[in-house]
Amino acid sequence: MKAIGYKAKGGVEVLTELELPMPEPGPRDLRVAVKAVSVNPVDVKRRRWEDPSESPLPRVLGYDAAGVVDAVGSEVTLFRPGDEVFYAGAMDRPGTNSEFHLVDERIVGLKPTSLSFAEAAALPLTSITAWEMLFDRMKVPHGLHTPGGTLLVLNGAGGVGSMLIQLANRLTGLTVIASASRPETVEWVKKLGAKHVADHSKPIDEALRAIGFDGVDYIGAITSTPGSAPSLARALNPQGHITLIDNFDDSIAPFKPKSITISWEMMFTRSLFQTADMDAQHRLLKEVSAMVDAGLLQTTLTHVEGPLTAANLRRAHERIETGKAIGKTVLEGFQ
Repeated sequence: MKAIGYKAKGGVEVLTELELPMPEPGPRDLRVAVKAVSVNPVDVKRRRWEDPSESPLPRVLGYDAAGVVDAVGSEVTLFRPGDEVFYAGAMDRPGTNSEFHLVDERIVGLKPTSLSFAEAAALPLTSITAWEMLFDRMKVPHGLHTPGGTLLVLNGAGGVGSMLIQLANRLTGLTVIASASRPETVEWVKKLGAKHVADHSKPIDEALRAIGFDGVDYIGAITSTPGSAPSLARALNPQGHITLIDNFDDSIAPFKPKSITISWEMMFTRSLFQTADMDAQHRLLKEVSAMVDAGLLQTTLTHVEGPLTAANLRRAHERIETGKAIGKTVLEGFQ
């Protein structure tokens, strides 16, 4: 089968087209004929930092995918061949930048019927990450429009931020504030449901005060910059909660006086450790799919790079590396 991968870490030039054996599903696996994939910052980071040169096969990246179930393992109960699905894959298995891909059924959802494969491929990783940030890490009441509470979404126009704004706006009683600094990103986050926008080109506590907030109860730190801990601590109300995604090398001492709760979100944890609640991702994708089909959530697809070729994938990686991407970049399947 066709695939795109790399044999040594480096820049986008290491991505190359490959011919690999057809994978055979394990007991809980689906084999999916991939119709579309999207590119995430984790793809770029792993290509730069992780060297597969000692492995027998090249590294195939890619997490988000939408496609059609081609075959199923002996213990599969949730899906059957012909089902249209979407999912975000696992970190310890070959990626989705291939014609066919194996994935455990417990982290897969039925694709929203109202979306194309390209539109659906933009959603899984960011939806899972945003959902887990809100409801698993921050413990925000799910589905209850209770009064009060403020959530600041850092980098609101990115992929995760775009879903976090929508989910918080639809499923919680929180007032959503998004950070953005360019006219086009401000317009985007407001369109998705942010009630206020803070300019993250300045220290975030100053940006909040500029729009009338002395502090917030929750921060979804999709990105953070070195040295930002003091301003983040000042931006949080006493006994607030911040959830981080990126590595955070600053001292967390500034958070102590306010008894701030600090948590990390990594959406690959459940699949990486085969946790007892691994099927939570199947269930949440099912709910996301239903919300999309009901018109309550929208795809965050903003750019289709073309079919899945090495040249197109390189361009998609370069788009992510600019740090200015809005929403998600998608590639459609192999021609």
